[in-house]
Amino acid sequence: MTVTRRTLLGGAVAVAAASSGPLAAAASGGSVAEELTNLAHLDYLGAVVTPPSAAGHSTYGSEPLGVLWTYADRRSDGSYDRIGGGPYDSATNTYAQGAYNADDIARAAVVYLRHYSMHGDAHSRQAAYGLLRGLTFLQTTAGVNAGNVVLWMQPDGTLNPSAEPVELPDPSDSGPSYWLARTVWALGEGYAVFRSLDVGFARFLRERLELAVSALERQVLVRYGSWNLVDGRRVPAWLIAAGADATSEAVLGLAAYVEAGGSARARTALARFAEGLAAMAAGDTQTWPFRALLPWGESISVWHAWGAQMPSALAAASAVLRAPRLLESALGDAAGFTPLLMTAGGPDNGWLPAPIDRTQIAYGVDARLQALLGVATAARRPGLRQVAAFVAAWYFGANRAGQAMYDPATGRTYDGISGDGVVNRNSGAESTIHGLLSMLALDAHPTLAAQARFLGSGERTLSGLRLLEAESGLLSGGASIVTPPSPWTGESQWSNNSYVTLPTGSKATWPLPPATQPRLALPIIDVVPDPTAGKTTWSADTRPLGTLNHGTGGPQGTSAAPGALLPRSLPAVLPPTSTHLTAVATPAPTTPALTTSSALDTSASAPTTPAAPAAQPQERRVDAVLLLPLISELRLTTPTATAILLASVDTHPRRHPVTLAAPRRSVVSTYDSTGALKSRFTTTAKTFTAPVAPGGFTVIL
Repeated sequence: MTVTRRTLLGGAVAVAAASSGPLAAAASGGSVAEELTNLAHLDYLGAVVTPPSAAGHSTYGSEPLGVLWTYADRRSDGSYDRIGGGPYDSATNTYAQGAYNADDIARAAVVYLRHYSMHGDAHSRQAAYGLLRGLTFLQTTAGVNAGNVVLWMQPDGTLNPSAEPVELPDPSDSGPSYWLARTVWALGEGYAVFRSLDVGFARFLRERLELAVSALERQVLVRYGSWNLVDGRRVPAWLIAAGADATSEAVLGLAAYVEAGGSARARTALARFAEGLAAMAAGDTQTWPFRALLPWGESISVWHAWGAQMPSALAAASAVLRAPRLLESALGDAAGFTPLLMTAGGPDNGWLPAPIDRTQIAYGVDARLQALLGVATAARRPGLRQVAAFVAAWYFGANRAGQAMYDPATGRTYDGISGDGVVNRNSGAESTIHGLLSMLALDAHPTLAAQARFLGSGERTLSGLRLLEAESGLLSGGASIVTPPSPWTGESQWSNNSYVTLPTGSKATWPLPPATQPRLALPIIDVVPDPTAGKTTWSADTRPLGTLNHGTGGPQGTSAAPGALLPRSLPAVLPPTSTHLTAVATPAPTTPALTTSSALDTSASAPTTPAAPAAQPQERRVDAVLLLPLISELRLTTPTATAILLASVDTHPRRHPVTLAAPRRSVVSTYDSTGALKSRFTTTAKTFTAPVAPGGFTVIL
């Protein structure tokens, strides 16, 4: 079952050159031809059921339906038990949520469909057929909710529209949802496969997909062209369940359907949803979130890895619609943000906006891998596949736990790694599904697969993003630590469950960790729409870094709370010799400032309007400080090879010193901020300098 936001709180030449280096030679060893995809555990999670009749629910044919157990818990003897969601009542054979859910049934169908497309495997074809029939039984076919989808089903096939704990919408087919978006994904890919295999079934899938599109038209796309204001930033109002993440999965299905000859109305829906996704791009090379596509249409302060399939969805839509402009946002995310994310530790469950939920799951890793591969193909940027090798190595041990998360012998993907490196060895449907989607992608790129497996065996070292908690500083002049009743604000989260408040005249000073190069400093402050909120002036030792105005936030609009927790880049960089960072609270400007769009919205598409002064001046709230080297580094080292990924947040070209454990042949490939190859050279030196383009990345293999 999916993690939900409520529980979150150059061409062939480049490929050939990269593949001919020492890493490729070391990785090969005959393993290039060895397939990684193993459907055994996914098959084990599968089941069939003959549900009791339910008004407004039907499917194709009369055979039992294909379904999928939600969780698989590991027992002490190493075996796995299939279970449903929530407490189990043995007297009624029911779970508080259910045994099977539409989210996982839909995505498992995509696995089998893609496996069939690659191999022509009869078992995968039959499994996809059964799951698509089970999925369409969950879809409501009549009444005001026609086209929507019930999320949960009990072990005997009885529908459970209102689960405990409550999922929104409730009942689950009463509005647009993540599970409706994933149903569109599966139906779109299903139609594309079955239209040449089974005309009758394909016609049925088309009818059900058109029914889902009708639901999206009346419930979501009716708002096309309307914008919500979220703390001063304009955000598209036509995202499914207010999520670019949910919308991206529907776009994947619509793109497959339209490419396979889908309807004009589906093409229109695809174009409009893709337009909404592209509008979620934010930041720039030196401004948080560094060109990432934001996943949630009700917050400008949150990014999460799980479900963040916006780049791959835009790549698919761009190709089908022949709309290259859609790739601009996708390239920013794939070529700009993702290398930086990897040097910061990988696809975390939550930057809120501080990277505080550092759990990593296959759903997030797969989203990054699919994004890099999809954008690489659509934008003709093969260098992104080199970054994909670092991402995929997570499955084979290049992670915080230093342990393999996918087992090719069983087909199991473990359920995640905690922030402190503990592996959850359960293997439920979601992790299994997304692990297999990654393996299918790797099997389609055998050299990349071999590199990922080889790199997974290496030692991982990071030199990237660091977090200073505001509470760790020396506070004086009335500065104090505040612990709110809940760290969750409704749209973001205070890191360490608290923050520092700085009244006028107060000061906070933090010791800085050692550095070998200049760093960006990004204090995370509560930016409020209040000209009396005051400023903080920042310095490193005695060197001025700049001033932040805490009162320049935009109107609250549809966000859950006034103000927004945002990392704000200081104008000057921290010198590497700096030992202390200091913030001094200074008064607000004498002339009331106009509120402006969020710094994330550089287009300033939201109107600028004067904010009404607050009755009392607000104290400045500081949550933490992000420290980011101008060039950050991820290094994976094996006894015979070293792979390095460098990511830039500088606005100028730099040369970064590299030292290897021993002299060996290295291929150094430098890419610009769009992932285009700028230079490549080979060296056998132990020590050398690698060029890094502004806002770009460099790969050393």
